[in-house]
Amino acid sequence: MEQLSVNHLLGIKYLKKEDIQLIFKTADHFKEVINRPIKKVPSLRDITIANLFFENSTRTKLSFELAEKRLSADVINFSASQSSVKKGETLIDTVNNILAMKVDLIVMRHPNPGAALFLSKNVDACIINAGDGTHEHPTQALLDTFSLREALGDDLTGKNIAIVGDIQHSRVALSNIEALKLLGANVRVCGPETLIPKHLQSMGVEVSHDLDDTIRWADALNMLRIQLERQGPSDAVRFFPTLREYTMRFGLTLERLGQSDSPVVIMHPGPINRGVEIS
Repeated sequence: MEQLSVNHLLGIKYLKKEDIQLIFKTADHFKEVINRPIKKVPSLRDITIANLFFENSTRTKLSFELAEKRLSADVINFSASQSSVKKGETLIDTVNNILAMKVDLIVMRHPNPGAALFLSKNVDACIINAGDGTHEHPTQALLDTFSLREALGDDLTGKNIAIVGDIQHSRVALSNIEALKLLGANVRVCGPETLIPKHLQSMGVEVSHDLDDTIRWADALNMLRIQLERQGPSDAVRFFPTLREYTMRFGLTLERLGQSDSPVVIMHPGPINRGVEIS
């Protein structure tokens, strides 16, 4: 039986190409399962999973919970805003209290980069990182690359994939870059200079500040949200003059898309600032 090379899912950078291919092979099977009239399978029967969300989430939290229930796991949900964390309890104490209830697996979203890795070294349970600050979001990257594989063909080698927008504050961008490079795609990031980290070129990524040129280059565009909540207080100096100016330079419109000679796959991890990054 094939197995992953890792015990935790902390980030794409810890995975091998074979791990991603095994995950995709398994996902192909479960995609067929969820299209059946009865969507539930006993794969995780008698496994208890705790979803620990220290940060607000809609899509990620609901999709994890739905997947767990369809696989017949027992699920408990933890929200930091209604927990003893507010009384000063540490992360390790919180998790160990939950593990004392015989929980097998922890899914965690946390505002601090490295929180999932820290936890994996200090508690005896399998950890899945559902997003740690501006660092990684491995399950979103797996979903994105799986979707690209369905749209562009099983082999992403040589495909041109552009990630557009707020790269600086995006955990999705870093995980996607790692996954796409592992699968052999050409990756370009596009956005204002102030929103693109300086180290990206060392990862073998092209950098562009011209969306029109990027649209003509790309087989797929992954449009990222401008994360105003991570850019400091509302009265602080922003990374660009105004949202209107950002949209004029980097907003995707039908008119702009018409410049491409071939169909371009459009993606967005959500939530969307409607009318800002996509018209």
